[in-house]
Amino acid sequence: MANQKELDLLSSGKTVWNKWRREYPDVQALEPDLHCADLYKADLRGVDLHGADLTEANLQEADLQEADLREADLRNANLRGANLSDANLLRAHLHRADLRGASLCHANLKEADLSNADLRGADLDGAILGKAKFDEANLSRVDLSGVNLHKVDMRGAVGTETKA
Repeated sequence: MANQKELDLLSSGKTVWNKWRREYPDVQALEPDLHCADLYKADLRGVDLHGADLTEANLQEADLQEADLREADLRNANLRGANLSDANLLRAHLHRADLRGASLCHANLKEADLSNADLRGADLDGAILGKAKFDEANLSRVDLSGVNLHKVDMRGAVGTETKA
């Protein structure tokens, strides 16, 4: 379960949270424990969550625009309908994440693991996907026209309607 102190800090807002991350760069602050956190519709715009444990977290319809999610663990997270526009998801772990209807416009997904993720209806317009892994991901109703798929691993990805 999520660390209550860290949840309280996060609910205090972006300024308090990001200040705490900068002022306490110890192991606990570098890898916040937000495992199974309920952040439904949370305003997390611009929040520094790099390296955070967000496995199985509920981030449905959360606003994560411009959030720093580098190397965050989002395995089995519910990101359905979340706004991840301009978010930094470099090397993020999104294995089995629910990203149905999520906005990933201009998000940095370079080297991210989206294997077995459900991206049905997600918006990837302008997303950076270099070396991302989409093994067995569901990309139904995802328009990838105009997205650079160079060095992207799409083996076994599902989505016959996907335009590439």
